[in-house]
Amino acid sequence: MHIVGIIPSRYASQRLPAKPLVGLLGKPMVQRVYEQAQKARLLHKVIVATDDERIAAVVQSFGGEVAMTSSDIRSGSDRLAAVAETVRGDMFVNIQGDEPLINPVMIDQAVQTLLDAPESHIGTLVKRIESIDELTNPNVVKTVFDSSMHALYFSRSTIPHIRESSDPKSWLAHHTFYKHIGLYVYRRESLLKYASLPESPLEKAEKLEQLRALEAGMKIKVAITEFDSIPVDTQADVEKVIRVLKGTSIPV
Repeated sequence: MHIVGIIPSRYASQRLPAKPLVGLLGKPMVQRVYEQAQKARLLHKVIVATDDERIAAVVQSFGGEVAMTSSDIRSGSDRLAAVAETVRGDMFVNIQGDEPLINPVMIDQAVQTLLDAPESHIGTLVKRIESIDELTNPNVVKTVFDSSMHALYFSRSTIPHIRESSDPKSWLAHHTFYKHIGLYVYRRESLLKYASLPESPLEKAEKLEQLRALEAGMKIKVAITEFDSIPVDTQADVEKVIRVLKGTSIPV
């Protein structure tokens, strides 16, 4: 198995302009993500996929590998597929470009999940929700899955709904909820099939790319991780990551 990690990286961002190039203690965010991904044991190659020459120049300046892709591409996984058409690989990992603190173990966990499930098309991770804030936050994507650990649905709403209690603040006492970690592992043929599909109704409604795969009948295998990360969407998130970097063993 030749497994390729790809970091989709776009310059445009509504809430945080030029997000991939935001400085984090002397290194741009895209470099932080790249260096963490390189530590994963199961990846043979890491590539930044971008549509912007400024990002490409920065990646090349720190010795990273970059692939130029169209600015018309709809999602991170579609950008992955564009690279997969020209790069050799049996599996491709979509590594979010806005998670500079991603633990390399999480990448290996997601890859291993798909390696162990030949019947599945995609592998991903979930983590138990432990706070009401996460449970009710529409930016935290919730996941439900079946007894074989295949995803049934992903939603920005709180799923499942606890009918016995009208107060969501009590729901954690009634059920174990899981949030989705946006890390995807695709078999090559599954990735190319995904990219050939039109944007689906549920994907449009929730703005969640993984729903396109579910609506097409693709099986998404889920593994539970104990690790977490900090997605960077705002300046407050940047400051949070910097505080973590200052107090961590990650080289700065």
